Amino acid sequence: MAVKRAPRNTAADDAFLRRLRRHHDELRWLYMELYDNADMFGELVSQLRSFYDARPAALRALDAKREAAGAWYRSRDMLGMQMYVDNFAGDLKGVEGRLDYLERVGVNYVHLMPFLDTPADKSRSDGGYAVRDFRSVRPDLGTMDDLARLAEKCHERGISLCMDFVMNHTSDEHEWARRARAGEGEYMSRYFFVRDQAVIDRYTRDVPQVFPTTAPGHFTYLPELDQCVMTQFYPYQWDLNYRNPRVFNEMMYNFLYLANQGMDIIRIDAVPYIWKQLGTNCRNLPQVHTIVRMMRMIGEIVCPGIVLLGEVVMAPVEVVPYFGTVEKPECHMLYNVTTMATTWNTVACRDTRLLRGQLEAVCGLPREYTFLNYLRCHDDIGWGLDYGTLSTWGMQEVPHKRYLNEYFLGRVPGSTSRGELYNADPVTGDARFCATTASMCGIEAAGFEGDAAAMEVAVRKDVMLHAYLLAQSGLPIIYSGDEVGQVNDYAYKDDPEKADDSRYIHRGRFDWALVDSADDPKTVQGALFSALGRLEGIRRAEDVFDADAEVTIVDYSDPAILWIRRRAGEKSLDAVFNFSDEARTAWMPVRASYEDLVTGAVAEFQTFELDAWDFRWYLSA
Repeated sequence: MAVKRAPRNTAADDAFLRRLRRHHDELRWLYMELYDNADMFGELVSQLRSFYDARPAALRALDAKREAAGAWYRSRDMLGMQMYVDNFAGDLKGVEGRLDYLERVGVNYVHLMPFLDTPADKSRSDGGYAVRDFRSVRPDLGTMDDLARLAEKCHERGISLCMDFVMNHTSDEHEWARRARAGEGEYMSRYFFVRDQAVIDRYTRDVPQVFPTTAPGHFTYLPELDQCVMTQFYPYQWDLNYRNPRVFNEMMYNFLYLANQGMDIIRIDAVPYIWKQLGTNCRNLPQVHTIVRMMRMIGEIVCPGIVLLGEVVMAPVEVVPYFGTVEKPECHMLYNVTTMATTWNTVACRDTRLLRGQLEAVCGLPREYTFLNYLRCHDDIGWGLDYGTLSTWGMQEVPHKRYLNEYFLGRVPGSTSRGELYNADPVTGDARFCATTASMCGIEAAGFEGDAAAMEVAVRKDVMLHAYLLAQSGLPIIYSGDEVGQVNDYAYKDDPEKADDSRYIHRGRFDWALVDSADDPKTVQGALFSALGRLEGIRRAEDVFDADAEVTIVDYSDPAILWIRRRAGEKSLDAVFNFSDEARTAWMPVRASYEDLVTGAVAEFQTFELDAWDFRWYLSA
């Protein structure tokens, strides 16, 4: 597709130079501190201008609009959806043809799971995270022109696109890797090659393994070079050497190229891993923050309308450094991973105490810090909980993880969840869990058993968890299929390229037949679709859901009850959730008149009833 480039003019020159002047000195200082290479910095600045000049006029206009608006991604109007292009609609053109549906769902933020070119052998693509070419789309999904057109059509509807930018490594089929394997020193220096076994042993001693069961070790031996190359994730993913300024520059050029195709949110994959230093655990090193800070400034110079989303799998209070500071910000948004895992722990234990502490920690952070909240995503669930606190309640890490997996596998009395384990370690007993939201809530089990009463509870649990998701501060994102209760897909076991990866149980093709039932409230799909749509509409309409609202967690006496209070101006929302298999009577602080935002009913009361796995959104003024 021919893209209309912005013409060179004085106003454009002034905008670029103004942004460059604002960041130049700090950018140069950080770059020279890391690399001490003035020539490479000069090249970087020159390329920033080239990418700015190449930025389409429509995207420059969007940049200006977003600069004026400020933190546009924090609006309570934002609702995200994560999807695989092929599973959702076949290819990028298919996604374009389904934009009406996304608008119907209320989605205005679409996270397209990895779509860049990867090895044809799916067993060597890591679900798209082994990138072969950062400037090509996977051939079966379309072309870069298709991507740019999709972005343009999304922007016309007010929809933003998010993509994964895999910075830590490339596929071993990437041009750099192929040339390195051929022995070209320039390209070997872009990775980590080692012959010395003592160095490998020292690294192995100090650095935790990412996948100790499915991909043990940190290095892969290449017989043609009689050397090992660092491969922290999988043997076919070679870790990039960011100690080499050529690597940083070229990856920034790839980042800007993709931004110029119309990407709005760039998800930086595996951020904590990107700087390696012998003698450390190679996680969260100061140089990582230097790189992310430079990336933030580069974006603000060339394409200030975009957002950096950091994938940092740690507790909220531990990921805070990746936000940077008010004066020197890094990521715009971060994932709220631990809260997600703690949510499902709460479901399994019917005890909200740990979740209350988690949410209180988030509420105690500056409101400018924006988290992306979710119930399920493309990945497995790792039980990275606060075991220090759990141990004070008599719950030890190993047996508790075992209980959680047994519960969600459906092997514990009272559990209606269904799913499968991933990356199970027979030595430690540790494992991660895979399933869709609907299957974890009991919709799959109730449907299989034909149990109407169980299905009613399962749907109520599913809706309650989404109401809880929407009551949190941050950007809520749902996984494609959750809006119509799509359950686990066991067909992956019939595909030899997927059979060994149980994560495909929740990565199945979107079942468009379910959408046909979305208008019938008597169906599971209709009940979920209408309920979620109603909740999203309320969130958009009410000021109490603003990102800057005051949020507190009420210390309620019943551990099965989670109580979130949001205040904005004179209005107060009491969002109350029953994480229990039994009905509960709850007490408001005072007898007063409250509006049930879901039903619209207004009444004066102090006590109210909650069914098992039910909730209330009560507004008072």
